[in-house]
Amino acid sequence: MARDDAKPLEGSQPHNSAPLEGSQLLDGSVRSFVVRSGRLTEAQRRAIEVWGPTYIIPFTPVPLDFAKLFDEQRPVILEIGFGMGQATWQIARDRPNYNYLGIEIHAPGVGRLIMDLREHNIANVRIIQHDALEVLRTAIPPESLAGLHIFYPDPWPKKRHHKRRLMQKAVICLMAEKLASGGYLYFVTDIEEYGEFAKNALESCKLLANRYEGFAPRQDWRPVTKFEGHANKSGRNAFELMFIKR
Repeated sequence: MARDDAKPLEGSQPHNSAPLEGSQLLDGSVRSFVVRSGRLTEAQRRAIEVWGPTYIIPFTPVPLDFAKLFDEQRPVILEIGFGMGQATWQIARDRPNYNYLGIEIHAPGVGRLIMDLREHNIANVRIIQHDALEVLRTAIPPESLAGLHIFYPDPWPKKRHHKRRLMQKAVICLMAEKLASGGYLYFVTDIEEYGEFAKNALESCKLLANRYEGFAPRQDWRPVTKFEGHANKSGRNAFELMFIKR
């Protein structure tokens, strides 16, 4: 899908042909999320109010200068939809050789992550509270990311809702454009059908190559979150994909 401010994305189609799957997500006519009215606790509200200016980057639709966002210069990993941030702060703590930019629309998760960053004295994480695809499209420079984390996104299981799924070709081609050469995209779901759906979409992007022949083994640095623990107890295993920018 071509954009006004950039060359056409890899794998995009001519204007007179059918749009890529997922194009509606990029033009904003379809959303990959629903804004929930989750209760913001007093502790979460206070964390955002007091410490938000330290961690939260106000969204503007212009390319970010990562050198100005973090205290130390390291390769940047982007996480789309970090939920309550449980995996985010643990990975940032255990892999301090990277900086992490987390995107989440829901305020309770933002507040909770800030609380954990403060409690564990973690300084290599920044947050944008905004629609992740608009951030990716307008604020992330091309070839600037060392990695992308997408853990347990909404699978939108009903077929009529598949158009809302994040892992579609147009979106994946945009993600690939933002990865540096050798950068990785790490996707995890507990729904096998969505895993296959995502694998097919990833394999359709010429800029990416599957690091493994099929699903990936669990990466030992990814922690088991509370959500994943519940899924495992319910008999839903993780289906993981690891693709590398060519």
